[in-house]
Amino acid sequence: MREKIAVQLYTLREECASDFPATLREISQIGYGGVQFAGFHGHDPKALKEILDETGLKAAGLHVGLDELLERGDQVADEAEVLGTIDIICPGIAEAIRTEGGYKGVRSDLNAIAAKLKDRGIRISYHNHAFEFETKVDGKDALSYLLEPVPGNEILAELDVFWLKKAGRDPVAFFEPYGGRMPIVHLKDMTDDEEATFAPIGTGVIDFAPIIEWGETSGVEWYVVEQDSCKTDPMDCVRTSYGNLLSLMEQRTER
Repeated sequence: MREKIAVQLYTLREECASDFPATLREISQIGYGGVQFAGFHGHDPKALKEILDETGLKAAGLHVGLDELLERGDQVADEAEVLGTIDIICPGIAEAIRTEGGYKGVRSDLNAIAAKLKDRGIRISYHNHAFEFETKVDGKDALSYLLEPVPGNEILAELDVFWLKKAGRDPVAFFEPYGGRMPIVHLKDMTDDEEATFAPIGTGVIDFAPIIEWGETSGVEWYVVEQDSCKTDPMDCVRTSYGNLLSLMEQRTER
């Protein structure tokens, strides 16, 4: 199962900015099978691909903002191809367009990008936070509207279990409509205190066993560890998350 566990490099953004190659090598040494990019910190994707090949890491998608996708979608697809991934994910939207009309525009824009890049084998997904539940669009929460599993909507889900729980949703129950439409899931834990903030996997209140069970029967290809902020060393946090997540996966296979 190691080959399906990746880390979102936003978690290690300071480490990547300081020494990207060394950070990738350390991630590989921990045991991760992949990394998900959130920018290149001035590095050429071709040079980063050489480090991936050296370490055996795979690219588990690129997080790219909507404006950048609209302005340079073809070049982003080129970068994805260089890195060996078919997944480009919009990681949320600006506050100014979190309106009913704004979300309708986002769905239209992402579908247009998906249609343009489909012949290149590129998939477009959307990554949630909690704010999407604050707006109704056509009678449903904005996240369900964006990801609506209907013909003609090519936007895939990259659901984040922390943000679903933060919004008061049960992650597995919310996943149900997206079987076969969620190649990547984001995993982070939540502290058991009034702050209810980010925590390494296995140290908080989220039950990951049913999440993994759903993923293994519903087409999840990558389990991506992310921790937006860390109270201790970020590399130690991703090391803890990896060990605990791998243990949970191995327990499932032993049953």
